[in-house]
Amino acid sequence: MTSKRTKLREDTHFRVLRLLQENPEMSQRELAEAVGVSVGGIHYVLNALIDKGLVKLGNFTAAEDKRRYAYALTPKGIARRAALTRAFLVRKMEEYEALREEIEALSSELGNGEATTISTKLNGVCPK
Repeated sequence: MTSKRTKLREDTHFRVLRLLQENPEMSQRELAEAVGVSVGGIHYVLNALIDKGLVKLGNFTAAEDKRRYAYALTPKGIARRAALTRAFLVRKMEEYEALREEIEALSSELGNGEATTISTKLNGVCPK
């Protein structure tokens, strides 16, 4: 059983690796904003990913500010991103199914008239 903290860390790592693969020149501030964590938190995450050998740090040569870095995924980082993507997708699909079942149960409690309207809207947005 995976703890809530582990899931949150994996989700954060997944999001950071995904963003960096698409945009290696993103600043820590931009990453923090996109992921929804503090700049200090992103600094910690990036250091962890670098220490694990998933990301390598290099100078971003096109930047006027030579203190800017580019964060490149290593082959190990690309493989880890793929594994995290699969785990993330499985977890989100399970959450989706549980939520859909809960919505259907609540809809049926309302009665036929309202339940039919809600069910129609639900099936239009989230087909089975």
